[in-house]
Amino acid sequence: MTQTISAIQSDPVVTKLLDKVPRDMRASFSDEQLVALKIALGGRAWGTHAVDARWTLKWWRWQYYFVFLAGRNRRVLTDRERQIQRLSMAIFLAALLLVSTLLGIFVLYILKSALGIDLIPGFSFGVWGWFQQEFLR
Repeated sequence: MTQTISAIQSDPVVTKLLDKVPRDMRASFSDEQLVALKIALGGRAWGTHAVDARWTLKWWRWQYYFVFLAGRNRRVLTDRERQIQRLSMAIFLAALLLVSTLLGIFVLYILKSALGIDLIPGFSFGVWGWFQQEFLR
């Protein structure tokens, strides 16, 4: 092992572990025990996430906890996960394209109406009137 026993107390993994132990018990661990605990925990790392939201909801006699984590994925994806990722990306891009197109049409319609251009004489969707009433008071 590359880590000396005297430095184990300042190790980030051990520090996080000891933070979860009651204060009166923290000093009772020897350095050898802390090294053994670190080895036993092995790959368990308390990583940081870009988004880490945790909350608890108490409902009558039960408590439910919710965790929302988001961050860069460093795992190797299975074929099924890759298919789901591609489908999710396609749905997201289609929704973004739809919203962008609708927003563009709306902006063009407002500009057309503001310039007084009447494509179909005597017909209006009523959007220009609503827009004037809500935003151009």
